[in-house]
Parts: sequence; structure tokens; C-alpha cells
Amino acid sequence: MKELTVGLLIVSDTAAADHGTDRAIDTLTAVIAEANIRLPSNTYEWIIDERRIVPDEKAEIQTKVKDWCDQKMLNLIITTGGTGFAKRDVTPEAVSELLDKPASGLVHGMLAASLKITPFAMMSRPVAGVRNETVIITLPGSPKGAKENLESIIKLLPHACIQAAGGDSRTLHSGGIRKLEKEAGVSTSSNQHDHQHSHLHDSGGIASDEVATASIGASGCGHHHHHGGGGHHAPKPRTQQQDFKSNEISGTVTRRHRSSPYPMISVAQAHELISSNLPPPTIVTKTVDTDLVGYILAADVTAQEAVPAFRASIVDGYAVLHTDGVGIYPVVAVSHASPGEIAPLKAGEIARITTGAPLPPGATAVVMVEDTRISKATEDGEEELEIEILASGLEEMENVREVGSDVKLGEVVLRKGAEITAVGGEVGLLASVGIKEVRVYKKPVVGVLSTGDEVVNHDRPGGLSLGEVRDSNRPTLMAAVKARGFEYVDLGIAKDQPGTLKDVIREALSKVDVIITTGGVSMGEKDLLKPTIERTFNGTIHFGRVAMKPGKPTTFATIPIDQGRPIFSLPGNPASATVTFHLFVLPALRQLKGHIGNDIHLPKALVTVDREIPLDPRPEFHRATIKIDKSGELVARSTGGQRSSRIGSLEAANALLCLPALTEVGDKRTHIPRGDKVEALLIGELKVDI
Repeated sequence: MKELTVGLLIVSDTAAADHGTDRAIDTLTAVIAEANIRLPSNTYEWIIDERRIVPDEKAEIQTKVKDWCDQKMLNLIITTGGTGFAKRDVTPEAVSELLDKPASGLVHGMLAASLKITPFAMMSRPVAGVRNETVIITLPGSPKGAKENLESIIKLLPHACIQAAGGDSRTLHSGGIRKLEKEAGVSTSSNQHDHQHSHLHDSGGIASDEVATASIGASGCGHHHHHGGGGHHAPKPRTQQQDFKSNEISGTVTRRHRSSPYPMISVAQAHELISSNLPPPTIVTKTVDTDLVGYILAADVTAQEAVPAFRASIVDGYAVLHTDGVGIYPVVAVSHASPGEIAPLKAGEIARITTGAPLPPGATAVVMVEDTRISKATEDGEEELEIEILASGLEEMENVREVGSDVKLGEVVLRKGAEITAVGGEVGLLASVGIKEVRVYKKPVVGVLSTGDEVVNHDRPGGLSLGEVRDSNRPTLMAAVKARGFEYVDLGIAKDQPGTLKDVIREALSKVDVIITTGGVSMGEKDLLKPTIERTFNGTIHFGRVAMKPGKPTTFATIPIDQGRPIFSLPGNPASATVTFHLFVLPALRQLKGHIGNDIHLPKALVTVDREIPLDPRPEFHRATIKIDKSGELVARSTGGQRSSRIGSLEAANALLCLPALTEVGDKRTHIPRGDKVEALLIGELKVDI
């Protein structure tokens, strides 16, 4: 499989000032990931090598494009933004000056596709062409427009990139236009093929400009030749056949794949594919009690009662009529913070009152006990008979909480999307306004399964036979699931037998919302997870390889039950399984229980490494312990050897350091130096270095 490298260049003053406002990178990454999935196996694979954001400055755009074309020799550069009529829109001018060859056919294809959607596509000024060996296309700044433009031509871009990089045209075009269209996943009507072949046959191949013409016709923009009274429609199958990528379950060893048929994708692409293929959260009704902690509200909650429901004193003191003023008054009643009838208060009378107690009818203020003194008591000295009020100028409702001053009847007290926490007081708030039940998103139930003939229960008595290993993955993952507030079901260990695996998964589908498996996702003849998902359950494998360390064979699939039942097939090595759980499974569980946006992912922090850390050719998620030092800085220490089979690398780890691949930092830098700052994903509680 040939890798085609891509650079994504976002041109935007706004995004350059605040990267968090950019949406184009995620959008284009998802389009490229989808294109990888649809490319025929063992042909080409898009690899995004560069992602950058620059302002609408001609010089900066050109500097980055020249670097990617002339130094990094990327196969494809995609820019987005700056193609309109605004004064700051200079991307077409910046790129045009750098092109060796224009590609008007690609521009025509994009505009034709956009014009089918909106006449305002005329307002875009796309440019496309080749510089050195790199194909460059410019897309509009709107994520929607950029997506539509890229989707309209992306199937044809591998061919363009291979030719631009020096591929032999005669070899590329052998087999004719039908072969090219099949490889690209595009088609034209049969009479077009006949017409094109009649003109191309004599050359013994297909000239590049003729291929461009044929490609335009394939997108519906070419001339159609009708014979006799109308065109002929190509026959269409009435059933859709599954395009399996996995090995045959019962196939022989010699017929298995020698290399993975699944395209390598980035971590960001994997996140996008997971998020877009999960079913929507399920809404359930839950009682307001301590079991509500961890749930997310599926609807706004309004107060059924006002708080307070009566006028209440906010101090200990005496209820009075604020117009009475200073003087000596008889104490005619007592109001405690307990239910009961209270006699109305008349002018010239006061009532002793405690904090939170209801105001007697007729009272209009409360005097603090500090602003009074006893004037007369009972003979035994136990009770107050008369009190002298010392404070003057009392205002109406002074020291009084009005009805509904905390929460009004019918007021929204918690919004949809709010999480019920153990420390935030949400349960108490709901209880205080008379809410007995709420609508929340159901927490998914997670099934955890280990696979492999060599795997035995960790607590099995006796020693191990040659080749046996104790199952550490299942207990680790079940503990992680429980710690994050989700219910788990222990699915046990499935042996490497097709029937066994099928039976376990079928039973699990009736019990759980998400299945996690470990092992059986590599290239061995006993790795049956993928073929069982595809062939037995008619599932879809959305990705089967991720460019990361550890966890490269991580697989995400869905089985067509309800709105799709997710299956995460994690690597069998313990460190890989745990890292990929936190990186991929946990965000999916959070999305299924109602979290949205970036809130589904682990929190991030910028940390300082306390020693030099070597870089790997792949992006690495390095296990580390983060402590808060005496100055308040976050300091990270590696947990040691990072081999994916070394479960000890997770002992005391509370973070994953996000280390770039060697290719992202350049050949001159092979390590992260001591004292440098790197981004870290927090998987546990921070520790204080005392």
C-alpha cells in the first residue's frame, strides 16, 4: 500500500489568533479518513503529515506552501480559507504565483459540484495545480463548503498525486479508463466509455489531459452522446454485497493477509470516526436520590416549589413592624424554624424569631438580637417579657428572605446537559424544589471480554503451563470502567475458536451497550475478532489500525443492532489495552452518557518533563506520574520502560504524555529535552510533591 502524504493549511486571521475557533482541520481530517475507508485495499492511503494555521498574509501562506512542496515533498496540500472577495482574501493569489502547472479540471470539478448546492459558489475563487511534485488545491473557508469541495474531487486525487510525483503514465493508464474509474470508485455511463475508448485506443495508453476530460465526465460535467432516442443506463445491482476486508474465518494460513488491509489513520481521525458512528444517548427516568450521581440531565428541570416557600428570618432576633421604631415592646410570640401556626403580629408587639423561621403575619422586618436588650423577664428569669429595641431606621423586609428569593416557582434550576455530581449540590437542589424524578441519559453498560487460547484467569490455582499467561487485561479494564462510574459485565475469556467467539458476542449483545475485547486484532491466523464481527454479525469495521504507540492494532466496529452496537477491540498487550481504553473507549462512554464536544475527552495539562525522553517514529502516549511541586508547577516523570507488554509502566501513572512523532519535529531532534513542556492527558488524580 502506497502512502500519500497530506498537509492541511488553514488560512484565517481568527483561527490564527485563537486556534480553538478552528473547525476546518477536524472537518477535512474526517473527509480524508472517510476517503481512506472507501479506497480499495492495497492501493493508496492518505496520511496527514502536517496541520498548520496561518493568518491571511500572502508571505506566510507562501512560506508554508514552499516548505511543504520543496522541503517536505508532500503529495498533496489542501488550503482552506481566503478564497472570497474580501480585502484580506489572498490565498488564490499566494498559491497561483507558486504553481508550475495549473489544474483547471480540478477547479472546474469543485465549482460544478458546489453550484449544484448553491449559486453562491460563484463567489469562490478556487485555485489548483502542481508545484514540483506536490498537488495543491484551495478550498473555501466555510467547513461545510470545504467539505463539499474536497469530497467532489478526492477520489481522483490519488491518481493526480501519483502522476505529479513522477509515476509512469503508461503504467498508470494500462487497462484503460474503466480500470482507472474502478480504482478511483467513480463511473460513467457505458456509451461514454465506448466514445472515450474509440479516441484513446490508438495511443496505446491514456494521455493525462484525456484522463482529466474523462474524470470531468465521470462527475457529471462532460458531454453525453445519445444514440437512437436516449442514453443507456448502466445496470444496477438490487442488493448490496458486503466488502469484507478481514480474513476468512475458516481460511487457510496461506490465504490470510500478509499485510493489514486496514488503512493507518491518525488518533484524531479515530476519534472522529468513533464519535460519528456511536448511537445517540438513550433517555431514561431516574429517582432523585444518591444513585443519581454521575448522570446527565436530558431536559431542563423547573422548580415545583418556591424556595423559601414563606417569608423567613435570616438572623436570630425579633420580628417587628419596621415602622414602630426604637422603644420597649412586649414579646407576644416565639417563631422557631419548625412547622406550626403563628399568631399575627400587631403594631407595638414583637416576636422572638430564630434564623430560618417563618415571619409572623403582619411583621415587616427582623431586628438582630445584637441590637436589643432585655427590659423585663419572668420572676424565674427563664423567659423574656419585654425587649428594648435599640436600632432605628429599620427598612421594610430588613433581615428577611422573601418568598422565592432563592428559587422562584417554575424557575429553571438545572439545564439540560448538567451532570449530577457528588460534590456540586445538584441532588440537594433538586430535592429542595420538590423534584422527585428527572429525565437523564442512560449510562452505558460495558461488557469486558478477553480472548486467546493462552489466556487463563488471574486467580486460577496452580502454576502456568508453557505458553499460558494470566489475564491482567480484564480485571484492569473492569476496574477502570467502574472507577469512571459505569456498570460492567464480566464476559470472561473466549478461546480462539470461531464458534466460541460468536456465541460469547451474541450473548453479550443481549446484556450490554458496549463491548470491549482485548487480543485477537493482529495478523495471526487465530486473530478472529475482525472476521467474526464482519462475517458473522455483518458489522462494520470503521478502523483497524491507528498511527500511535502503543495501540497500533486498535479496532473500532459497530454491529447493526438498534442504532448500532459499538465494539472496541483493543490490543492484547496490557499497556496498549489500558492506554487505548482511556484514549478511545472512555470518550465514547462519556458521549453515550450525554457529554458533548470536547467534554467527552480526558482533561489536558501542560507539564514539564524532569528528564530527557526519546521520541518514536509514531506519536506516543507515554505513561508518566505528574506531581505538583512546591512552586505549583506540574512536573512529569516517566514510569520507565514503555514496552506495550509491560503492565508495570502503568503502576502509579496518572497521565499520558502526548509525544510527537520524530517526523513531526524533524530529524535533528530525537528527544524531548529535560525541562521542556509537553501536553499530557490526565488519567488519574494529581499528586502533591511535599
